[in-house]
This record gives sequence, structure tokens and C-alpha cells, in this order.
Amino acid sequence: MRHESKRARVRRILLTGVGFGLTAGVLVTFVAAKAVIDRQMKELTAKNTELQQQNEELQLQVEKTDAVENSAELLAGDSDGWSLALVNESYPLDTSYEPAQLTQIDSERSVDSRIAESLQKMMDDGAAEGLSMYVTSAYRSYDRQREVFNTTMQDWINQGYTPLNAYEETKKSVAVPGTSEHATGLAVDIISTEYEELDDRQGDTDEQKWLMEHCWEYGFILRYPENKADVTGIIYEPWHYRYVGEEAAKEITEKGITLEEYILGQ
Repeated sequence: MRHESKRARVRRILLTGVGFGLTAGVLVTFVAAKAVIDRQMKELTAKNTELQQQNEELQLQVEKTDAVENSAELLAGDSDGWSLALVNESYPLDTSYEPAQLTQIDSERSVDSRIAESLQKMMDDGAAEGLSMYVTSAYRSYDRQREVFNTTMQDWINQGYTPLNAYEETKKSVAVPGTSEHATGLAVDIISTEYEELDDRQGDTDEQKWLMEHCWEYGFILRYPENKADVTGIIYEPWHYRYVGEEAAKEITEKGITLEEYILGQ
């Protein structure tokens, strides 16, 4: 066997070194390129996330604007945001509005069908906790709301109030016809069977304490909380719950604000 010449051996070593060098160079280039691509992908993902958040915020602003400007139209449609429709003295609901579909929850009361399942689950879960409560008022037509308002106003007049003073007292606890949430089909009055009066003591019952703590999980809020009459226009009603959707209900409850403050930023 012939011995490899010194020149051939050197040439082989050099070629081998060049080969390793080229391979190493390719690897380095690949690693560097991958690092650049990974960085660009992370930046792109972050940008997409930011744009998505901005889009969601803009969509929410649109929904909030519709909630006060087009409440009847919003309620009648299937687009997102229907549950945020704001109805109060400053933002009345068209008197001709009626929910497109109502679901009976008992022989005398109905709600907008879109909230029936959530309401039933909340009531069932409360019962599973050993609580006893029921819905005493739900959807009311414009005419029915007028009857309730006039009856309450007459009670004040019978107590010696002038018609004007009776009107002012009545609207503190009963929405003026056309401004009642009950007309939306999204509001319910829930009371304890252990205490059936509609006064502040209703809030001391175990049923109301449970509802106030958990109602947001089902998309509801306590609509007229304590010390918020200057914002809502309605005195504390620890029995009046309004469906606004789970996301809004969670934020409203966590921040301790009202629907007006959530939508209008008051």
C-alpha cells in the first residue's frame, strides 16, 4: 500500500477544513436567519394582538353608542350589544317597542327569550344552595307600566301629596312609562319568599345577598345599587336585576359601577 504523499495529505486536510467551514457557515447563517424570523414572528404576533384589542375596544364603543342612540333598534336586532341597551329617563325607549320573542317563566310573567336560559340557571343554582326566591315582575308593556305608575302615584296622592309632589315621589321608585327597563324584557324583580316586601330590608335576605354576589356569573347586575340614585335616577332597589351579558356584568360588578357609568363613563 502506497503511503499518502505529504502534499496529498495536506490537500486533504485543507479540503476537509474547508468543508467543515462551509458547513459551519451554513449553520451559523441558518441560526441567525431563524433568530431574525422568530423575532419578526413575535413582533407580528404582538402587533396582531394589539390590533385585535383595539378592534374589540372600538367595537365596544360602537355598541355603547348604539346602546343610547338606537336602543329599540339594537334590542330588536341580533347583532352584538343588544344586551347593553340603556333605558332610563334620559334615554327613553320607543313606546311601540315589544320584544320579538318572549318566553314565559310562569303563568303570569315573561322575559325576552334571549335571557330565559341564563335566568333559569341562576334561579336553579340559587335553589340548589337552599335559597327560596321567585320573580315577582318581569316584562311589562308600556300600558302595563303606565298602570303601575298611575297606581303608585295615586297612593301618594291619597296620603296627602299634591299631584306634582306625588309624581316626583313616584318616579323615584317606579320608572316613568317609556323609560322602564321592564319594557325591554331584560329586567326582572326577584324577591325572597321569606321576606316579600319591596324595601331596603329585602337586601338583607340570604337570597339577595347570594344574588348580589353571584348574579354577574349569569350575565345579570343589580341595576339600582345603594348610593347611586344620583346616577341612575332610581333609589336603591335590592330586587331589580338586569341582564347585560356576562362580560359587561363582570366588569360592572368588579368596578362597583352602574350601567350608566359603564356606557357613558359618568
